[in-house]
Amino acid sequence: MSGTHPNARPRARLDAAEAGARRTRRRAAIGVLLLAAATVGCAPARRPARPAADARPAPVPALYDTQRRIADYIDSGRYDAEVARVVAQAAAWLDRRAPEVRKPAIVLDIDETALSNWRAYRVNGWARITNGPCDVERGPCGIHAWQAMAGGVAIAPTLRLVERARVLGVAVFFLTGRPTEVREVTERNLREQGFDWDRVIMLPSDRRFRSGVDFKAPERKRLVDAGYTIVLSLGDQQSDLDGGHAERTFKLPNPVYYLP
Repeated sequence: MSGTHPNARPRARLDAAEAGARRTRRRAAIGVLLLAAATVGCAPARRPARPAADARPAPVPALYDTQRRIADYIDSGRYDAEVARVVAQAAAWLDRRAPEVRKPAIVLDIDETALSNWRAYRVNGWARITNGPCDVERGPCGIHAWQAMAGGVAIAPTLRLVERARVLGVAVFFLTGRPTEVREVTERNLREQGFDWDRVIMLPSDRRFRSGVDFKAPERKRLVDAGYTIVLSLGDQQSDLDGGHAERTFKLPNPVYYLP
């Protein structure tokens, strides 16, 4: 029987920690792959007059290929160009409509709408890891911890839209799924990135919702009931926009994650 090395116990703890980090990355990677599969499966296509006899479902892309495609889309400038195109449409509508209505307002999501968190997602291999600490250099990076670091970067077209709204005398409301526990750091992050607003509406800590629509649509209704005309709502998730109580909605691209 061999003797026990004096460093065996600390080494075991280190191995356990490394194994835990690997499991976290593996679960996150699976999430990216499932999102990619869902994206492929939901892509719009023409319905053939008669289904082909040998029709097969689209293959699930490899995880590495999915990560590479996301990085290429963002790094190539195509993502920024699409964001700019959508926000330009919103700005044109704002310029036209705001002078025509009483108490005009705009409602905006925060994450991937006003503030970009791509640095945190990139270190995670473009996966969404919600809990745990955030190591932005080596990963993994828990998104809740990242938000508490106030590291979001302003999405420039959205910032210009908010600035234009203020010039026109339009009220600005941020409506976010972030919990109230991070209000101080969230508002500090927005302020440091140049944003101005009338109110930041956050997810109540004591409430649970099946969908973002169930939270955000009633909050928009409250604004309308208070006399505001919401001329536009801007978000990166369809659940940011569905449910009514805005004259027009504008959907930004999000190639990384989906929230119901």
